[in-house]
Amino acid sequence: MGLILFFQILFFSILSSPPSSHGWGKEGHIMVCKIAQQYFTEKTAKTVIDLLPESAEGDLSTVCPWADQVRFRYHWSSPLHYINTPGVCTYKYSRDCHNSKGEKDMCVVGAINNYTEQLRDYGDSSSGYNLTESLMFLAHFVGDVHQPLHVGYEADEGGNTIIVHWYRRKTNLHHVWDTNMIETAMKDFYNDDLNSMVEGIRMNITEDWSDEVDHWENCQNKRVTCANSYASESIHLACNYAYKDVEQNSTLGEWWITTDDYFFSRLPVLEKRLAQAGVRLALILNRIFDPKSVWEYSSVIRSIGDKEFNRAANAGLARI
Repeated sequence: MGLILFFQILFFSILSSPPSSHGWGKEGHIMVCKIAQQYFTEKTAKTVIDLLPESAEGDLSTVCPWADQVRFRYHWSSPLHYINTPGVCTYKYSRDCHNSKGEKDMCVVGAINNYTEQLRDYGDSSSGYNLTESLMFLAHFVGDVHQPLHVGYEADEGGNTIIVHWYRRKTNLHHVWDTNMIETAMKDFYNDDLNSMVEGIRMNITEDWSDEVDHWENCQNKRVTCANSYASESIHLACNYAYKDVEQNSTLGEWWITTDDYFFSRLPVLEKRLAQAGVRLALILNRIFDPKSVWEYSSVIRSIGDKEFNRAANAGLARI
C-alpha cells in the first residue's frame, strides 16, 4: 500500500511540476540543422556525412538534440548550453562566460569557439579529438546560443524559475521559448508537420529576410567565430521580448481569446532565430571544411529554387 501511494505521489508531482528546460526543444534543434544542411557546400556535406555516426544515416538533424541527451552523462557539459548575465541586458565574455565554479570559457560561446577549433583538425590523423562528438556539440550549441533565454538572467536561470501558464498548461518561461511556442506554431499553422515549418522559415530566408542575410555573419571583435555577437543579440531579444511584460504566474495564452499578443508578437522573433542559427551553422561548417570556397549567402540563398530545395532536403545536402 505504501509503495502504491509513493508512486501515486510521484506521478502527480511530475504532472504538476513545470518542466526543466535545457535548450531549444528537440524540434527546434532538428529545424536548425535541417535549415543548415540546405546551405552546405558539396565538400562540407560530404565531410559532415563522414563524421556522423552510422545511426544518423547521413542526416545531421537526427543528432542535433544529442547534446541534451548526454548532459547527465557528461556533467561537465551542462554549463556549455547557456550564459547567465548579472541581471543586465548586455553580455560581456570576460564577465559572463564561466561556470558556477568561476572556471572561464565554460559557457555556450566558449563551447562554440572550442568545438570550431577542434573540427579544424579534420584530416589530421594525429588529432586526439573525437570529431564526431565535436560536430554534434557544435551543431547543438549554435542552436542554443540563438535561443534568447539561453543568454538570460542568472537570478531566474534564464526564465526557468519564472512560472507561467501557456494557455491551460503550467510551465516556465524558458520552456515556452524552448518548446511551447514551436509546438503551438506547428499545430496552428503547419498541420503539426515539422518539415512544413522548416519550409515556411526557408521561404522567409529567401524572401522577407533576403536583404538581411549578408549581415547575419558580420560581427565586430571576431575571434574564432561570431558567437559573441550571437549572444549579444540573444540577451537583447530576451530583454525586449522574452522577459517583457511577464511576471510570476502570468498567463501568456488564453484559450478563449483568438488574438494572443504574446504568441503572435514573439513568434516572428523565434522563427528568425531558428533561421539565423541554421544559416550561421552552415557558414561555420563551410569555413571549417571548405575554406577555399567563397560564399555570398544572399546570392546562394536566392539561387535555391523550390525544386533544388526539395531535392536537397531529400538527399540531406544542398545541390548548389
